[in-house]
Amino acid sequence: QVQLVESGGGLVQAGGSLTLSCTVSGLSFSRHNMGWFRQAPGTERQFVAAVWVSGGKTRYRDSVKDRFTISRDNAKNTVSLQMNSLKFEDTAVYYCAAALNRIDYNGYYYSERGYDYWGQGTQVTVSS
Repeated sequence: QVQLVESGGGLVQAGGSLTLSCTVSGLSFSRHNMGWFRQAPGTERQFVAAVWVSGGKTRYRDSVKDRFTISRDNAKNTVSLQMNSLKFEDTAVYYCAAALNRIDYNGYYYSERGYDYWGQGTQVTVSS
């Protein structure tokens, strides 16, 4: 059974930091690219960051570049999202997702349809 379990969410003041973690089990973690998405109330889920299987390639949505850092530990089957300089508009439920390392991932890393498995999400609330 595949499980992705997020942790680390919470309430933080604007300008603060949080680190989200996602622990993965039930699949070959080193063969899956990993992504973080978020969804604020009344909005569609949106791409935040992605990291490829080796950890050497990452991508971010423009609004979080230079503030968020995605990383993975293939020995521990975990992916993390370090979030600094948080803004009110970062408030959302954050989801981690796993995508088998297919050739077409490069074209879908920013899309929900590029991912095969999802976690339940963790709430991040940034107070202004």
